[in-house]
Amino acid sequence: MAERSTRLLLIILGAMFLQQTFATLGRSLPPIIAPAILDDLAIDPAWLGIYVGAAACAALLFQLGCGSFILRYGAMRMSQVALVLLGIGMAVATTGPLVLFLVSAVIGGGAAAMSTPASSHLLGRYSPPRQAPLVFSIKQTAVPAGLLIAGILGPWLTGLTGWRGTLLIAGVSCLVFAVMLEPLRAEFDSDRVPDQAFRLSDFHRTIASVVGTGDLRRLAFACFAFNGLQTVFTSYFVVALTELGHGLAAAGFVFSAAMVVAVPGRIFWGWLGSGRVDPAVVMCWLALGMAGGSAAMALLGPHWPLLLIGLVATVLSATVMSWHGVLLAEAARLAAPGQRGAATGGVLSFGQLGGLILPLVYSGVLLATGSYGLGFAACGLPALVVGIALLRAPRDADSR
Repeated sequence: MAERSTRLLLIILGAMFLQQTFATLGRSLPPIIAPAILDDLAIDPAWLGIYVGAAACAALLFQLGCGSFILRYGAMRMSQVALVLLGIGMAVATTGPLVLFLVSAVIGGGAAAMSTPASSHLLGRYSPPRQAPLVFSIKQTAVPAGLLIAGILGPWLTGLTGWRGTLLIAGVSCLVFAVMLEPLRAEFDSDRVPDQAFRLSDFHRTIASVVGTGDLRRLAFACFAFNGLQTVFTSYFVVALTELGHGLAAAGFVFSAAMVVAVPGRIFWGWLGSGRVDPAVVMCWLALGMAGGSAAMALLGPHWPLLLIGLVATVLSATVMSWHGVLLAEAARLAAPGQRGAATGGVLSFGQLGGLILPLVYSGVLLATGSYGLGFAACGLPALVVGIALLRAPRDADSR
């Protein structure tokens, strides 16, 4: 029995790692190759925040409402649906008018948002509770893996095929992997509830379940700050470097090199949070670290060498790109029985709210000051507040 449980855990961990990799690739690729897109469509870089905000708004709605669909159709099926929608969204972006590019942001942002609650539902079902932070962190290394692939292959493919060809190739890859997941449905969707109904009240119920519980509420506000800053970092870092005079290939390389750190970083934080250090303490350290890295970015200027920029990006990657496993495992642990997907979606919906608001804050600071660095510092302030709040929060030694 134990051997079968371990085998199923390894299978679903591998499947969800790849699913999250493709989801991250699909959502992050347009911002990574944004310089080529902005140049071709003659758009001001500050308007990238509108695209990112539209994706985050769609992600907010999808994550609030996906809990009932996960229960009704199964988490594996919804993972496939997310990948198919991502492929469609990237194809739509290549068709021409700027308005369809924004439509693609809505489709892709909403689709990518479903992938994490679906995978959290599955991993929460098969993971030993004490090891959940480590298991979730291993799965979440797929996010920097997807960003690494986007940072390396995105600029290279754009040089070969143009940005439209790059998006189409990535879209087809998402569709192919969605088909590859089909044989896993029999086992991993065996807990679905076919008569589960979707109601508009599900949105309110999901928010109320998070806001009404102190621990989940703290996780939600932390997710707001963390995901918002992550969205700013992944959306504007490459653009900032190109605007400061560095080439797209060089900027993409620095970004990808920093992403490498996030892989062991996520595993390390998850290892710490798996019974060695209180997860709230781990998240406190992460919050203060990302706030410090963002403050350092305020000094960003054309005189900075790429090596120094890479060092600061590495600090941000080790913090702002590495919090997910610890926070998601806590959300799944605190969820009511059978509600892991809904609770995770509720917490992450606050993260999507951060992903909607903070890029707009960054765009506002950029338009007002012309400084790419000050925008990072401004968007790091919520993380500083979260770090101080977690530092002062009471510890419940028996919560685990």
